[in-house]
Amino acid sequence: MSAGAPNGGFDYHETIGAGSAGRTILEHLVRCYRHSSEDEWRGRLLAGRVLLDGRPADAFARLRTGQALVWRRPPWTEPDAPLAWALVHCDRALLGVVKPPGLPTLPGGGFLEASLMSLVRRRFPEAAPVHRLDRGASGLVVFARTPQARAFLAGAFRRGEVEKEYRALVQGEPGRDRFDIEQSIGLLPHAHFGLVHAAVAADAPRARPAKSVVSVLQRGCGRSLVAVRPLTGRPHQIRIHLAAASHPLVGEPLYGAGGLPLTDGGRPGDGGYLLHAERLRFRHPETGERVELECPPPGALRR
Repeated sequence: MSAGAPNGGFDYHETIGAGSAGRTILEHLVRCYRHSSEDEWRGRLLAGRVLLDGRPADAFARLRTGQALVWRRPPWTEPDAPLAWALVHCDRALLGVVKPPGLPTLPGGGFLEASLMSLVRRRFPEAAPVHRLDRGASGLVVFARTPQARAFLAGAFRRGEVEKEYRALVQGEPGRDRFDIEQSIGLLPHAHFGLVHAAVAADAPRARPAKSVVSVLQRGCGRSLVAVRPLTGRPHQIRIHLAAASHPLVGEPLYGAGGLPLTDGGRPGDGGYLLHAERLRFRHPETGERVELECPPPGALRR
């Protein structure tokens, strides 16, 4: 895929669950996929781009549990993104990959071929990422090359057995050289994006505990260079925690005071900040030996 050229399109597959049984196909699509209007879905149905059990779907047919629904999305031009990546580790079980800022880890939000997973799979078709970085962040991402390695590494991330270290440039100059941030993270309603992850009270519905350890590396001119070790792995954790500690990332588009989303801020996937996954340590899924991956930070995040 070259910059500005349409991709190859994509078929989105879904198996109808019990909660959608009895609805018309049009009603189901409008309710579940709100990125498109009822008129847009009606047009796709009329054009034969929505299939039910392998045949063009009737907008007013009633769904049954277990049916196969497919939307055949035609090619589209994806948003601009850097298409470069680097390989820092390769063995038969896993890959250590470096992601540039601006490239999403996974397809979504208009990105398909311009995603780290799609680019890596051109060379390693069996590879699957076992964690992700925000689109605006850079640095290390681990890919598994076998189902066994993927299960092992996913479990290690989930149990907090993977040591992670990030570099970030934050607003302000913290008064302590080292401090912990313990702030629960959950979903909050947003006027423009539905629900977004943000700082929430510990007793809020679906709140999840989260902890990060911050070390100040350098201060000056109202900014600070910090190293962050997230001890949990919540969505946007570092961005939310630093904002909650009154030191949001320089250029942070979404999270403001208290780790809450700004009402007039950017989208969750917007970049402009400096956050880099510098180091990962974990046990190898096959040998059990300690693996350490490292990627030096970009110049703006060096001392």
